Amino acid sequence: MRHTSRKDIGVIARNNAGLTVRTARFRALGILAAVAAFIGCDGRPPFDTGNTSDPAAARDTQEPQDSKKSSFVFDLGSPDTASGSTPDEPSASCTSFDDISAIAGLIHTYANGESGKSLMAEAMGGGCGWLDYDRDGRPDILIGQGGDPSVVNRANEPSDRLFRNRTDSGNAAFQDITDAARLKETGYSQGVAIGDFDADGFDDIYVTNASGNSLFHNLGDGTFIDVTNESGTGDPRWSSSAAWADLDGDNDLDLYVCNYLQYDILDPLPCNNPQGEARICHPRDIEPWPDACYINNGDGTFRDAALEMGLYGPGNKGLGVAVADFTGDGLVDLYVANDTEANFLFANQGKGQFEERAMVLGCAVDRLGRTQASMGLAVGDYDNDGNLDIYSAHFYDESNTLYRGLGSAGFEDVTGLVGLHTPTLPRLGFGTVFCDFDADGFMDLFIANGHIENYPGNPLLAQQPQLFEWNGASWHDCSSMAGPFFEIRQVARGVAMADHDGDGDVDLAVIHQNTPVALLENNADLGNWLGLEFVGTTSNRRGIGCKATVRCADRVVMQQLVAGTSYASTHQPRLFFGLGPKADDANTTCDVEIVWPSGIVQTLKDVPVGQSLTVTEPRQ
Repeated sequence: MRHTSRKDIGVIARNNAGLTVRTARFRALGILAAVAAFIGCDGRPPFDTGNTSDPAAARDTQEPQDSKKSSFVFDLGSPDTASGSTPDEPSASCTSFDDISAIAGLIHTYANGESGKSLMAEAMGGGCGWLDYDRDGRPDILIGQGGDPSVVNRANEPSDRLFRNRTDSGNAAFQDITDAARLKETGYSQGVAIGDFDADGFDDIYVTNASGNSLFHNLGDGTFIDVTNESGTGDPRWSSSAAWADLDGDNDLDLYVCNYLQYDILDPLPCNNPQGEARICHPRDIEPWPDACYINNGDGTFRDAALEMGLYGPGNKGLGVAVADFTGDGLVDLYVANDTEANFLFANQGKGQFEERAMVLGCAVDRLGRTQASMGLAVGDYDNDGNLDIYSAHFYDESNTLYRGLGSAGFEDVTGLVGLHTPTLPRLGFGTVFCDFDADGFMDLFIANGHIENYPGNPLLAQQPQLFEWNGASWHDCSSMAGPFFEIRQVARGVAMADHDGDGDVDLAVIHQNTPVALLENNADLGNWLGLEFVGTTSNRRGIGCKATVRCADRVVMQQLVAGTSYASTHQPRLFFGLGPKADDANTTCDVEIVWPSGIVQTLKDVPVGQSLTVTEPRQ
């Protein structure tokens, strides 16, 4: 959440001099070896606050997004057209979506309670999580709620809401069953993490709040019970995103919680512009909270083991988290998106120990050595080379960043080289996902946008979402072809994927501040596809961490069931494989290899495409 308005600098000599210093530093660290070949940058310091005594001052001079001009001076190292294609040439295959939330009865608005005071917590919520709480095979959804952030006694504040999926025969229908489920959560909600922590087959709910998180145990009879206190997971700090994953290798789910700033919403730090008007505080003016890692004791209780496991780093201001095997060694690692600070990559060393190595592995900062305001994270293998890639959403006029995975060698910032730099400069991104929405064999990228400066009349506050498609060489913005939803400016935060209607494709839930949630139904005419869900027996029951490789003819596609990602939200625990255009032969089959978190390898032969499978881990 960087709060700066950057100034144009067009002196190329100054650009080159600035890069020389940064290049020497990166060489000393043994990363970004190729940066010397790229001889230009914008020449601006990593932080340009304008008036350092009042970081809000520069924000009020920003132009509306349609008239804002990029302040970058492009050179051979950072053009969006380096691949030979222009970024505004979407193909005719671009997926379109319809917002069917009202028709489906998914009626909910996240109210952030803003009253002109520009409280920091107002800017960051909310999120959602898909879960099958009643095990009927249809994904239900829990959506967070805010309320009045200044209320001390929150007993009468609005609760988060649980919607049961009653879709039948393709007719989307959701029913608010919050009260019947005995699910009352009235904290000032920020995010939602779903996981079956006791492996009983029923999904449990963890809600992050601006002060005091909540854990609800699914009793399996349609109701939940608040077990926050007895479980030891009621973190009183301001938390944002969280993720359930097996972090200590004992085959049950642990919980990683991103914590943000030491900001008291009941006694907030006053921040004003030179005219004395309230503005959102700059995160650099407030000390961070360290993240938490709750290790599952197996008896319904947890202990915070972040320090003893090496899960800490300097300047921790966590907003997004993703848990996956990023280095290809078979062990799950953690990537944490930090606000205005270097991001973390905690590499798993085995035996429950981690080492922070983001700088060495090339994914702590952008290719010019600048820290960024990182929020949401998308993780996937966009270029189909067998390595996971990371896309990090950032602040307005800063550009989101695409880190291409290089396996054990780390990552490379390729944002400008593949057409993703310029299109995201006039946006501020939060929730983001990779998915081959139309199953044409090429990944797509969705980004939910919205500014954080909520002072009255800010022309940048509400922003349009974006949809990009990959053509094998570069990314293209096809938002204009994706449907009416992409024409509407809103303040968007969390995004979560699910096949809500069971038709095989991937739909999206998008959470907005002070306007209704969107349920985006995918209208794509799908190519060949395969959906996989998992039931762990030795591994965690949800199968989080499973790595699946699908082989169809000469096409090989790898995916992992990654924990976390997006922003403050949880996806349906399902992998969707786009396998390219349909051939004349309708009997296309593929082979599937699954590597379970336990290390068990399972192979499925001659699996027909065009179906969703639930795969149970074989017992050994």
